[in-house]
Amino acid sequence: MTELRALAEKVAGWARDGEQVEAYVARSTGTTVRAYRGEVESLSQAASAGLGVRVVSGGRQGFASAGTLEPEALSETLAEARDNATFGTPDDHAGLAVPDEVEPASVDPWDDALAGTGTNDKVALALSLERATLDGDPRISGVRTAIYGDGMGEAAVATSTGIAASWRSGNCYLSVSALAEADGETQTGHGISVGRRLDALDVDEAASDAVDRATRLLGSRQAPSRRLTVVFDPHVTASFLSIVGGTLNGEAVLKGRSLFAGRVGEEVASPLLTLVDDPTDVASFGAAAYDAEGLASRRNALLDGGVLQGFLYDTWSGRRAGTASTGSAVRSYASTPGTGARALAIVPGTLSAAELLAEVGDGLLVQGVSGLHSGVNPVSGDFSVGAEGMMIRDGATAEPVREITIASTLQRMLRDVVAVGADLEWLPGGTGATSLAIRDVSLSGS
Repeated sequence: MTELRALAEKVAGWARDGEQVEAYVARSTGTTVRAYRGEVESLSQAASAGLGVRVVSGGRQGFASAGTLEPEALSETLAEARDNATFGTPDDHAGLAVPDEVEPASVDPWDDALAGTGTNDKVALALSLERATLDGDPRISGVRTAIYGDGMGEAAVATSTGIAASWRSGNCYLSVSALAEADGETQTGHGISVGRRLDALDVDEAASDAVDRATRLLGSRQAPSRRLTVVFDPHVTASFLSIVGGTLNGEAVLKGRSLFAGRVGEEVASPLLTLVDDPTDVASFGAAAYDAEGLASRRNALLDGGVLQGFLYDTWSGRRAGTASTGSAVRSYASTPGTGARALAIVPGTLSAAELLAEVGDGLLVQGVSGLHSGVNPVSGDFSVGAEGMMIRDGATAEPVREITIASTLQRMLRDVVAVGADLEWLPGGTGATSLAIRDVSLSGS
C-alpha cells in the first residue's frame, strides 16, 4: 500500500507548470478453481499490475497506461500521456479531482487470512461444492459448473491537485450450477456463497440453493396469460437493479440516456422503496475507502421513500452537470475514470420471504429471467424478458412455470412495488438485493 502510494505521488510530483498530472497505480491477484466429476477441471491464478497516467493541459486531456510498475515505465508513461494530450479536444470541464473535505470512512475490506490461504484449501472447497450438490437430491444428474474464485486488489491514486489515497479489498465466492432430471426433462439451478475469507463461505448453502432451484422447476409448464403480482427473488431483483442503476448514472443523464433526467425531487417510485449506493458498507463487495479518483467514498441516497434524490457523478460529469462528484468514479489502471454504482443496494423491509409470499397471496415468484439486457430499453423503460419460477397460491409457492414472458416498464415497475423483503442478499457484483413484490405485471404464456 505504502509502496503503491509512493509511486503514484512520485509521478504526480513531476507535473510541470500549467498542467495537472494524475497517476493511478494498481495490482491484483486472483484464483479460479473449477471442479468436474470429482477432479480439478481447471485451476488458474492470475496477477497483474500497472499504471495509468492522465495529463490535463490547456483543457486537453491525454492518457496512457503501462502493464508494469518498473521504474522506467513511470516516466515513459507520463511522456506518452503528455504527447497524447496535444491531440485532445479542448473541454471546458476537463480537469482532475481536487480534495472535497469529505472524510474517508474507516473501511478496509481486506483479510490477511484470505491472502495467506493455500491453493489446496481452495481446491478442496470447489470439490466439496460439487460433491454436496450431487448429493443434494436423487434427481440431480450432474453439475454444470462448480467454482471457487477469489480476488484481492490494491490501488493508489495521487494528483498534482492534492489527492493522495490508497485502498485495498479482497473477496471470495462459491458458485455452482446444478442439473436436475426427471421424466426426460432437465432443469438447471444456481447457488452462490460470498465472503471475505474462506471460513465465511457456506458450501451447503450454495449447494442446497442450486439443488432447490433446479428440482422445483421439474414438471414446469407455461402459465396462462394474465396480469398479476410478481415477486422477484433477490437474484432477479439484483439483475433489474443493474439496469435501474444505469439510469441513475450522471453520465447517462448528460447523454440523454436516462428516463429520470430532470426529475430530481419527484416521487418516481413506491414510498416503500429506498435505494442507496454506499461503498462505505463493508458488507458489499464494492466497498472501499476511496473511489477511483481518490475521493472519499460516501453514502449516496438515490431514491428515498420513492423520491428521486439525485444521480451519481465522477469529477468530469459532476462539473458538466453543474454539481460535484459523488465519489462514484470507477476504472482500471488501463482506462480513464467513468461513473458507476459501486455498492448499489435496496434498504430492506420487514417481511421475511415467506411473509412476503403470504401477503401477496396470488401471483408469480420469479426465480430467473433471460434476455434482460436486450429486453430492457433504458431510455423508454420498456421491458419484456423471459422468465421462470413458481406460481403463488394462497400465500405459498405452487406449480412451477417456464417459457413465459413478463413485461412492464421500469417506471411503472418502480411505482408498483407493494412489498420489500427483509432478505437482503449481497451478490458478487457488489449489489445488495431483496425480494420485491410488484403488482400488475403482464405475464404472457399459453
